[in-house]
Amino acid sequence: MQVSIETTSGLERRMTVGIPAEQVETEVEKRLQQAAKTIRMNGFRKGKVPVKVVKQQYGAGVRQEVLGEVMSRSFYEAVQKEDVKPAGQPSIEPKEMAEGKDIEFVATFEVYPEVSLGDFAGFEITKLNAEVNDADVDTMVETLQKQQATYEEVDAAAADGNQVNIDYVGTKDGEEFAGGKAEGQNLVLGSNSMIPGFEDGIVGLKAGEEKTLALSFPEDYHAEELKGAAVEFNVKVNTVSEQKLPELNDEFFAKFGVEDGGEAKFREDVKANMERELKNAAKSKLKNQVMDALIGAHELDLPKALIAGEVEALRGQMMQQFGGQMPEGMDMTSLLPDEMFTEQAERRVSLGLIVGEIVKASDLKVDADRVRGMVEEMASTYQDPEEVVNYYYNNREMLASVESVVLEDQVVDHVLEAAKVTEQDSTYEEVIKPAQEAE
Repeated sequence: MQVSIETTSGLERRMTVGIPAEQVETEVEKRLQQAAKTIRMNGFRKGKVPVKVVKQQYGAGVRQEVLGEVMSRSFYEAVQKEDVKPAGQPSIEPKEMAEGKDIEFVATFEVYPEVSLGDFAGFEITKLNAEVNDADVDTMVETLQKQQATYEEVDAAAADGNQVNIDYVGTKDGEEFAGGKAEGQNLVLGSNSMIPGFEDGIVGLKAGEEKTLALSFPEDYHAEELKGAAVEFNVKVNTVSEQKLPELNDEFFAKFGVEDGGEAKFREDVKANMERELKNAAKSKLKNQVMDALIGAHELDLPKALIAGEVEALRGQMMQQFGGQMPEGMDMTSLLPDEMFTEQAERRVSLGLIVGEIVKASDLKVDADRVRGMVEEMASTYQDPEEVVNYYYNNREMLASVESVVLEDQVVDHVLEAAKVTEQDSTYEEVIKPAQEAE
């Protein structure tokens, strides 16, 4: 086998591979002889069909099959010989495929970039410290009550926190627009589920009253024709209802799995869940800082094939969130174009390459004890933790996903050992707040 390789641009490589004709023709002849022993053809007994006849009937198809297999096998033998690491599948272009002649094909593919690790000592990381106090638990209990709240009609002006039942019609330049009309819609004032100014405009109205609201859609509104548009909404209030919180009693506690122990046990469970949430949020924010620092310290040329693969994975995840339903007449790419996921895909590919190099350079191995601890922690939230632990350890794919997370955590710890870490006192609310809101 003859191999030559050249760099066309960046990470792209063009490999020309030559295969002796004998290698292909010998394999074709072997398969035709095997076929002759089992094939059925009119005029011949089974196993007695001459190879020449079999070749006339099936030779072209068998040869095509052999060519595909030989080119695929030869490609991977060639990349091993040349010590290159393809990123994604190659594009293979046949050059010489004629029977009796040496085979030649050209494979175009991308390779993984070289990752030169930077100095982690220059990383400045802030570690947030916080505890769950009684006031935090009080706030959470009230939140849980609100989730189970009911509403009772009142003869009063609508106030923030009330639920109103409304009819409304939206117009733009005097004409109704799509999606701007509803009847009998319930709306909790202060929920910010409508465009800015809509809910504020209803405050003070009583059942039976109407009002016209002059508003503007946000500049980043999802519907192109309504971005920044000046509109009017004619709103009629049908009913005003006040929120009624459920009592803290055994019936309420049972909804959250607390059958015995009353309010003390309920608050204990709530606090335990909050502490678990706090721990995970603090860990996540610390990890994100490390990952951001790694991205900032390493500028990589990324293989397009890997980015495309991540885009597809992200698109698939979003489709699952939508229940996998596709509007009639649309394909997934039209509904969710690549541009929606490109930035996130590039980040994931970059981090994958950098983290992989750190694992290799530092010879990190998955810590089995940490894997066990993570599995047991996840299992602790289920009714039968031992059953969940056994499920993970009997499912290689599930366990591998945990091992991957643990190894990534070990990389974070490795970076933090060299980085400058500043500890900062914080609160439960600040730590669990998503990064975008915190900014």
